[in-house]
Amino acid sequence: MALQATPYKVNLNLTDTDRGVYENLRLTVARHPSENAQRLCTRLLAYALWYGEDLAFGRGLSDVDEPALWQKSLDGRVLHWIEVGLPDAERLTWCSRRAERVSLLAYGNSRVWAGRVLPAVSGLANLSVAALPSEALDALAQDLPRTIDWSVMITDGVLYVSDQRGQCELQPEWLQGGR
Repeated sequence: MALQATPYKVNLNLTDTDRGVYENLRLTVARHPSENAQRLCTRLLAYALWYGEDLAFGRGLSDVDEPALWQKSLDGRVLHWIEVGLPDAERLTWCSRRAERVSLLAYGNSRVWAGRVLPAVSGLANLSVAALPSEALDALAQDLPRTIDWSVMITDGVLYVSDQRGQCELQPEWLQGGR
């Protein structure tokens, strides 16, 4: 029998002073059986970082032809394709051909990955890459409850995430392009 995805209820109070976005969002996010807590948190942080009314979660791990998040136009064109993790150069090139804009929020051992992959994709003008600090992400993902109640404030490019356990500061490092 196949394992089922685990639903997470998310209350996200988003304050993005950099873009003038102030939203109170309620989401249900499915965590794939093979997905770890760091990846789920990274998807939620990517949602906050690039939030727009028509931004939606893709099937990601369940369907390799879809991203973690994406924004589509009314006629079905992919305006913004958002990946999370450490994909290879082939995957990033493939994504860049399918969308007007591609963003990657990397987590994990991004130093080694960046040295190997970023030179191969440096010519992709529609690609932006940011890496999250591992320690802060690990602290945020530790003992993640099934009901996530986050207040995310983004100011000067820094994400401040507050929940019942306290506050966590995440400074994305932009490795290519910008927000």
